[in-house]
Amino acid sequence: ASTNALLNSLEFTRANFEKDAERHFIMQVVCEATQSEEVQVKVAALQCLVKIMSLYYQYMEAYMGQALFAITLEAMKSETDEVALQGIEFWSNVCDEEVDLQIEASEASEAGRPPEHVSRFYAKGALQFLVPALMSSLTKQDEYDDEDDWNPCKAAGVCLMLLATCCEDDIVPHVLPFVKDNIKHADWRHRDAALMSFGSILEGPDPAQLKPLVEQAMPMLIELMKDGSVVVKDTAAWTIGRVCELIPEAAINPATLQPLLEALVIGLASEPRVASNVCWAFTSLADAAYEQADCGDEEETPATYSLSAFFSPIVEKLLWTTDREDAGASNLRAAAYEALMEMVKNSPKDCYDTVQKTTVIILQRLQQVLQMESHIQSQSDRVQFNDLQSLLCATLQSVLRKVEPAHAPAISDTIMTALLQMFQSSTQTRSGGVQEDALMAVATLVEVLGDGFIKYMDAFKPYLLIGLKNTAEYQVCHAAVGLVGDICRAMGGRVAQWTDEVMEVLLSNLGDNSVHRTVKPQILSVFGDIALAVGPEFRKYLEHVLQTLMQASQAQVDRSDYDMLDYLNELREGCLEAYTGIIQGLKGDGTSPSPDLSIVQPHVSYIVQFITVVARDSEHSDASVAASAGLIGDLCAAFGRDIVQLLDVEPISDLLTAGRRSKTTKTKTLSTWATKEVRKLKNATSTAP
Repeated sequence: ASTNALLNSLEFTRANFEKDAERHFIMQVVCEATQSEEVQVKVAALQCLVKIMSLYYQYMEAYMGQALFAITLEAMKSETDEVALQGIEFWSNVCDEEVDLQIEASEASEAGRPPEHVSRFYAKGALQFLVPALMSSLTKQDEYDDEDDWNPCKAAGVCLMLLATCCEDDIVPHVLPFVKDNIKHADWRHRDAALMSFGSILEGPDPAQLKPLVEQAMPMLIELMKDGSVVVKDTAAWTIGRVCELIPEAAINPATLQPLLEALVIGLASEPRVASNVCWAFTSLADAAYEQADCGDEEETPATYSLSAFFSPIVEKLLWTTDREDAGASNLRAAAYEALMEMVKNSPKDCYDTVQKTTVIILQRLQQVLQMESHIQSQSDRVQFNDLQSLLCATLQSVLRKVEPAHAPAISDTIMTALLQMFQSSTQTRSGGVQEDALMAVATLVEVLGDGFIKYMDAFKPYLLIGLKNTAEYQVCHAAVGLVGDICRAMGGRVAQWTDEVMEVLLSNLGDNSVHRTVKPQILSVFGDIALAVGPEFRKYLEHVLQTLMQASQAQVDRSDYDMLDYLNELREGCLEAYTGIIQGLKGDGTSPSPDLSIVQPHVSYIVQFITVVARDSEHSDASVAASAGLIGDLCAAFGRDIVQLLDVEPISDLLTAGRRSKTTKTKTLSTWATKEVRKLKNATSTAP
C-alpha cells in the first residue's frame, strides 16, 4: 500500500527530488522494494521506477549504473509477466525520453543555443544487454493469443521499435544475428520472433543502410507468407507492410515485385488477421509505386507505373476480399476497402479502364445495400449496415476523383439517386455518421461536375438544410457547411436562388450557444464564399453579417488553454475570409470597383483595426497571417488611395514582413503581393498633386 501511495504522489514530489539527500532516500527505498519476495510489492516498486524515469530523467545518473540497470534487466528476464512488463516498460520510457531529448538538441542547435537538458544515451549504452533480453521475450508468444491482452511478448516488440527510433543505426548489428539464426528455426515461436524483430527495426536506422539488407531478406519474407503457422504468416504480412511503408524501393524492386504481389494476392485469402495486414501492405505499395512513377508534372497523372500489369487482378481480389463471409473479423472489410481506395487514388492513366469498372461495381453495391434496409432486424444489423454504407461512400469518393470530367455526367444521376436515398433513410434513423459520409460524397460530386451539379440542387436542398440544422451531431453540420462553400465555388452566381434559406440557418447557428465551436469559424468563412458567388445580391444580408462579424472578431478566450487559442485563431481566420469574400464580391470583376462597395466603406476602419489586433497578437497562426495579407491586398484594390493612411502602420507592416518569411508558400505569396499593393498606393499618393 505504501509503495502504491508513493506511485500516486510521484508527480508532486519534485521538490524532494531536487534535494540530494531526500532523493537518495526515496531511491533507496524504491530499489529495496523491487527485491521484495511479494510479487505485488515488487511490481508496484518497479512501476515507481518506470514513472520516476520519465519524470526525473535528469537526476538518474547516480543510480543508473549502480542499481537501476541491474534491477530492470533482471525484471525483464522474470518468469512473472507483471514483473517482466515493468522491466520492459522502464526501457521503453528511457527511449521515449531520449528521443525527446534528441529533438530538443537538434532544435537548440538550429536556434544556435545550448539545449536545456541533454541525453545521457542510456539506451545506446545498454543495447548489447537489452536486445537479447527482448528477443527472449519475443519467443514467448501464445498460439491463441487474444488481441487485447498485453503481455511481455507484445511489450518487447514495442520496446524494440522504440530502441530502433532512439539508437538508429547502432541497433542493427545487435538484431541481425538473431534474425539470421532464427528465421528458419523449427519452432514457429522463433521464426515469428525473428520476423517481429526484423520488422521492428525498419524505422529509425538510415534507410540507405537498411535497403540492401531488406532486399536480401525479401525472398525469405515472401516464403514465410506460406508458413504453416498462422502467427508467422501474420507477422510476415505485417513485416512486408512495414517494408512497403518505410523502405518501398526494396519492395518495388523488379527482381522481387512479381513474386511479392503473387504472395500478397494469395495472402488475401488467408485468415482474416493475415489478410488484414496484406491489405495494409497494398495500401502502402500503391502509394509508393505512384510516387516513383515517371511524371513530367507534379499535378499530372503518370501514364503508367510498376503495378500497371497487376492492377486489375489486385483490385478484383480486393473487391472479393470485402465480400468474404468472415470480413467482419480483424477489421478486414474496412482494411480491404481502404486498400482499394488507395489503389484507385494512386492509379496511372493506363489503369483507367479498371477504375471505371470499379466505379460501376461500387455503385451497384451501394444500391444493393440500400435495398437491404427493409430487412434490418436488430441493432447490430443496423450498425453493420451503416458501416457498410460509410465504406462504400468513401470508396465512391476515391473512384469519383479519378473519373475524367467528361465521363462524370454519365454516372452522376445514378450516384445522386443513391445518395439521396441514403439521406432519406439516415434522416429517419438518425444515423449521423452516414449523413456525414453522404455529404462528403456530394462534395466530391460537386468537385467533379462543377456547375453541372445545378440540376440536382432542388432535390438535394432539403437534405442540405437538414444537415445544416443538425447541430446536435456537429460533424454532420460541419460537413454541410463545408459543402455550401463547395457549391458556391462551383456554381457562382447561380446559387442566388437558394441562398436565402441557407443564410437564415447559418445566421441562426452562429447565434445559438449550443452549436459546437468547430462549426462557427467555418460558417464565417462560408459567408465569404457566398458573398463571392452572389456578388451585389449579398447586399440584403450585409447588415446582419457585418454585425455578426464584428461580434465574432471581438471574441476573447482563456489564453492558458491551447485548444481555446486554436479556436480563437480559427474564428479570426473565418472573419478575415468573410471580409475578403464580401469585398471581392461587392467589388465585382470590372476594371474599376463597383459602386456597391460604398456600403462597406463605413466599416473599413473597423476591419483594419481588426487586422491590427491580429497582427499584434503574439499567438497568431500562420493561416491568420495569410488571411490578413489577402484581405490587405483586396482592401488596396477595392478602396485605393483612401485607405493608405489606415494601412501604413507599424503592426501591419511587421505582419507582412513576418508573412514574407513564412515557410508556407501561400502565406509567403499573399504577403509579398499585399506588400506590393500597399507600396503601389503609397507611391501613387506621394506623387499625386
